[in-house]
Amino acid sequence: MKDRARVETQSSASGGDTQLWLRENGPRELESLFGTIVSHVNLPILIADSERKYHGASAGAGKLLGLPREKLIGRSIDDVAEPSFRPKLAQMWQTFLKKGEQEGALRLLGRDGTPREVEYTVTGNLLPARHLVVLRDKASRDNGVEISAGKKAELPSWVRDYALYLLDAEGCFASWYSGAARIYGYAEDEVLGKSTALLHPAEGGADANAAQSGRQEELRRAAAEGHFGNECWHVRKDGSRFWANTITMALKSADGELRGFAAVARDFSDRHERDEELRRSRERMRPKPLEPRIAGIVSGEYDRIPEANDAFLELTGYSRGDLTSGRLYWPALTPPEYFDVDELAYEEGLRFGACTPYEKELIRKDGTHARVLVVTAVLKLLPFRWLTMMQDLSERDRVEEIGEFEAGTQSIEFAEIVGTSAPLKRVLSQIEVVAPTDANVLILGETGTGKELVARAIHRLSPRRDRPFITLNCAAIPTGLLESELFGYERGAFTGALSQKLGRFELAHKGTLFLDEVGDIPLDLQPKLLRALQEKSFERLGGIRTIPIDVRLVAATNRNLAQMMGDKLFRSDLYYRLKVFPITTPPLRDHPEDIPILARHFTRIYAARMNRQIDKIPAETMRALMNWPWPGNVRELENFIERSVILSSGPQLRAPLAELREEGAGSAGGTLEQVERDYILRVFRETEGVISLAATRLGIPRTTLNAMMKKLGISRNDL
Repeated sequence: MKDRARVETQSSASGGDTQLWLRENGPRELESLFGTIVSHVNLPILIADSERKYHGASAGAGKLLGLPREKLIGRSIDDVAEPSFRPKLAQMWQTFLKKGEQEGALRLLGRDGTPREVEYTVTGNLLPARHLVVLRDKASRDNGVEISAGKKAELPSWVRDYALYLLDAEGCFASWYSGAARIYGYAEDEVLGKSTALLHPAEGGADANAAQSGRQEELRRAAAEGHFGNECWHVRKDGSRFWANTITMALKSADGELRGFAAVARDFSDRHERDEELRRSRERMRPKPLEPRIAGIVSGEYDRIPEANDAFLELTGYSRGDLTSGRLYWPALTPPEYFDVDELAYEEGLRFGACTPYEKELIRKDGTHARVLVVTAVLKLLPFRWLTMMQDLSERDRVEEIGEFEAGTQSIEFAEIVGTSAPLKRVLSQIEVVAPTDANVLILGETGTGKELVARAIHRLSPRRDRPFITLNCAAIPTGLLESELFGYERGAFTGALSQKLGRFELAHKGTLFLDEVGDIPLDLQPKLLRALQEKSFERLGGIRTIPIDVRLVAATNRNLAQMMGDKLFRSDLYYRLKVFPITTPPLRDHPEDIPILARHFTRIYAARMNRQIDKIPAETMRALMNWPWPGNVRELENFIERSVILSSGPQLRAPLAELREEGAGSAGGTLEQVERDYILRVFRETEGVISLAATRLGIPRTTLNAMMKKLGISRNDL
């Protein structure tokens, strides 16, 4: 509710200024987003202006033209054309500018300077004076595009055209460009000022309300997280549907005020089934070695690798000199048969922050291949930054015949994480990859989504599993005591310090330290935490001796740290130190298929604790559980099931469904203030009126909760 209120407040500010800001800055930001999306594509794609200069290039274009993609930017198409062909190229380009689209053949120079013929398609004005050029090498089976006997291969729909548009802060169309008009069939004057609901299939009744809520949630998440990716059915003006991949990026002014959104949509209809098959093939359970060898971590911009650890260099046979000279490129390390799965990984990274881990091969410097398990995380969109972590599977392959794991078996490390949905499997796969490393992990997610369970699973799968797992809830400790809890103190450090006390960092030496609600750490304490993480040492409060530590840090928060950075409440250097590997725990509404499994799981647990025999959940109860949105997520569901077990005297679960109906009715018919008041009161009752616990559950500071109680007229007499 807090985030939604913030978005609504921002979206109402100075409408005229916002429109002016979007007109002046929106196209530039949209072009940057478009270039980022195109960059990882393995087909050769270029973004050119009307003077034939490149403003963007894909990884595939770099491979075809024999140049790193960043060296193509700013060059002209003429620079790679055969000299005798350049006059004809100029004539062809003038014809294209008049018609808006063109197909033909170009004569380009290969890497060795020999001419080669390349088919090309150019589509005009995706943005004003920005044109899409797609190349296809005749000599290489059309860059992987299937060719029927004797027929020219047809480009996939998502390559031929892109829909680019701008939204204002309320989610209504502010700019509509030619590519969007071609794909959806609407002219600019038909969409400006209208909601994005225009692009979605019309459904009736509750489905329409749910769809509208879903679109608002997408914009809220884009505003909170910087960008959001989605795939779903879209509808054209003529009523036909297509499967759309959409990336939406929040546009903010220098002071952090939300000004609108930039969006790029593609028709993924002919790619949808292939991608689903790739995902299904990667979701199988994988045997794991007892002590997996971590091959390394690499990161970079687009397809270049400027940073890598020694383990990665050792695995691939490259030297630190090869790295610093800028000669390492991700596509050059990848066999062509893995281009599709790499592309899918980046698509998932754009949509979800990190991809589902998958197996692939790397080409070593000596030409041999190494098999690895890979997960790629997209850290930032603008400027684009990615991070890839790899686990060497050579040891796994040697022991694979043991067959200790069967498909569908839940390992003991994940015993507390219940569910079989795709969002949950993605989280488990990310845990498997990052756990054996010493990388810091930042777990993001709403309250009640199981962030501490994820942290414990990471510890149990790590080499530190036999060492301490120390936790600290930063929101539950008074601000003045948090420093001493983290770092300890010496005797006499302050009044009442009658003896020495070890802090959580020292207790977690050689193990894992889990900092829950890390967003509640005071701003003045953040530099000391950052120093301890960077230098792997600290001093106790009141002490002068530097104490070395070896601690693996896992942090969690339900707060928007990116927004807090903009508000100067959280240090950016600490944020990026914590966010080496982000994992987002999905809210329960995003995987409702797990609700029956969770309900039965909690029923068994609490029935056993209360020495009761409950072996059936009525169909009516299960339907009610499935239909409730669970704003408190799994924790709320667990509390409800516990209450239901208490009320059950026979073999059937007797759930107080009237509570859900009353809350649902109140939410549907009340104002935003009433909904907030009811929700805060419910959380207070569940935490027995303890303000610190209620604030933790709501994901807000205690001072904010006190202010909201005063505003909403809530007193302890209401509890």
